[in-house]
Amino acid sequence: MEYAVINVPAAPVRRKPNHKKEMVNQLLFGETVKVLKTKGDRWVKVCSMHDDYAGWLSSSMLQEVDEITAHVKPVFVSADMLACIFIGEQQMHLPPGSSLPFFNEGKGRIGAEEFSYTGAAYNRLNQQLTVELVKRLTGKWINSPYLWGGRTPMGVDCSGFVQVVYKMMGIDLPRDAWQQAEQGKIIESIDDTKPGDLAFFGDKEKVTHVGILIGEGMVVHASGKVRTDRISNSWLVNSDTGKAMYKLITVRRVW
Repeated sequence: MEYAVINVPAAPVRRKPNHKKEMVNQLLFGETVKVLKTKGDRWVKVCSMHDDYAGWLSSSMLQEVDEITAHVKPVFVSADMLACIFIGEQQMHLPPGSSLPFFNEGKGRIGAEEFSYTGAAYNRLNQQLTVELVKRLTGKWINSPYLWGGRTPMGVDCSGFVQVVYKMMGIDLPRDAWQQAEQGKIIESIDDTKPGDLAFFGDKEKVTHVGILIGEGMVVHASGKVRTDRISNSWLVNSDTGKAMYKLITVRRVW
C-alpha cells in the first residue's frame, strides 16, 4: 500500500506506533495520505497529502487508493457539526470539514466504495471569506474542549481549529501554529486587521498559539476550550478573569 484514504470519522495520528503514545494529529474522513513505512500488520506511518504532516496510525482506519486518486483534492466538505453518511448499509457520523471525495448530487466515493450523504456541504471552490462566514463557522465551535492534536468539535487544539475552519473556506493551511505563521502577508498594525486574519501568540519570537480575528479586537481560539477573548495592549486577555493569556507576536492575512 503506497497511498490510502481515511475511512473513519477521525483517525488519531500518534508520534510512535502505539495506542498509548502521544496523539499529535487527527485525520478526517476522506483525507488522503502517502504511506512512508509499516510496522507489522497494524501500524502505518503516513504523510498527509494536504499538509505533509507525518505520524503513525492504525491500518484499520485506512483504505488503499491509487496515486492519482490520492492527489485529487475533494471540492466538497461536510458542513454540519455532526453529519450522517452511509457507506452501503453502514452509517457513520462525520465531523465538520471532512472531505467528501468525488461528491455529486448526494453521492460520492471513498476508495472503491460509494457513499451517500444528505447533510450540508460546502463547495470549497465557491467560498468567499466574509465576516458573516467567519463568524458562522467559528461560532459553532464555541465551548468545544481543548485536545492536543485534535481537529473535531469533540476535541481540538488551536492550530487544528484554525486549519479545519480555513479548509471549509477553501484555504489549505499547514498543521502547526508556527507553520501557519509563515503563511500569507504580515499585517503591521492591529488597527489594520480584518475579520478572518490570523493572530499568533507566544513567548518572545516563538509562536505557540493561534486564533482567528472576528472583529473589534476579538479572537476566537482554542485554549482550554474554544472561546472568544480580546486583544489589549498586545496581549490576549481572558474575558472571564481579565488576566493576560498570550503575548501577540504577529498577525497574518492568508486569504
